[in-house]
Amino acid sequence: METTVEKNTKAIGTYAAEQPLAPLNIARRSLTTHDVEIDILYCGICHSDLHAARDEWGGTKYPIVPGHEIVGRVTRVGDHVTKFKIGEMAAVGCIVDSCRTCDPCKEGLEQFCEPGNTIVFGSKDKHTGGHTFGGFSENIVVDENYVLHIPETMDPATAAPLLCAGITVFSPLKHWKAGPGKKVGIIGIGGLGHLAIKIAKAMGAHVVVFTTSISKSEDAKRLGADEVVLSTDEHQMKQSPKMDMILDTVSANHNVNDYLKLLKVDGTLILVGLPADKLEVGAFNLAKGRKSFSGSNIGGIAETQETIDFCAKHNITAEIELIQPEQINEAFERLEKGDVHYRFVVDMASLKSV
Repeated sequence: METTVEKNTKAIGTYAAEQPLAPLNIARRSLTTHDVEIDILYCGICHSDLHAARDEWGGTKYPIVPGHEIVGRVTRVGDHVTKFKIGEMAAVGCIVDSCRTCDPCKEGLEQFCEPGNTIVFGSKDKHTGGHTFGGFSENIVVDENYVLHIPETMDPATAAPLLCAGITVFSPLKHWKAGPGKKVGIIGIGGLGHLAIKIAKAMGAHVVVFTTSISKSEDAKRLGADEVVLSTDEHQMKQSPKMDMILDTVSANHNVNDYLKLLKVDGTLILVGLPADKLEVGAFNLAKGRKSFSGSNIGGIAETQETIDFCAKHNITAEIELIQPEQINEAFERLEKGDVHYRFVVDMASLKSV
């Protein structure tokens, strides 16, 4: 399926792993009958954007325009669009297309599309023949079936991180039934972890946060944690209550065995952070107590909408630092050092003046 390229769009991206991000122009396709064009107002910065831009996972297609936590306003719609109207707030996350016919897609699990889904940046673009470009740009064109609704009552800048960080923690918390009577551990208080605390607490769970930074203890409690354990303190770790489930949001290399020991019988440790290095798991730490070591990856389109609606109902948004497009490289450097509280969001509307 070929679609004509309609116009050039301002964006922020790079042509090589060793180059900083800089202004460039990309081509957006013309609208097909089911497409929605969104004028991008805000886009969150995720660790995945950093990994991809620097080709740390391998396979990055250049030029790359990162960004997959996109919130904006609908400016145009295709002739057959029924889900969105011009002027409405809308959002786009990681997935902008999938096969729609495999079993996972039919079950609303587009993140596990068997032939492979189309990611918002760096995937083959079936419409143009090139590859997709993300949200560090003026606008984006996406099939309405992969666009989300943002309630007008939500602040769009603080809602943006829900499109990746939010769904990434909401999906496993829901799947493993976090709720009243459950003790839920959260490892790390970063972009994912701080939202996990808020969401798990709103689900009714008893939330225990594990952190390497004693300075974050009070902030963890402010976010909703019932208990905070300093993971570098051997005594505190031994005194920790046993967990029904532990959500591991850490992207750096760490010893997961320390946390497997803290699970109840039949407890589960769920990995949502994506360390570049391999993690070693001791067999006896799983066998003793019939424990599980699992993983989870974002969520499907319907569940992402459920995440947004849940957060709107419980007044949950991300704690952000709002930055300008010219500050993205600085934000990447700070993100690499863990120097952010707790999510960078780019004011993409200001890109028009760059």
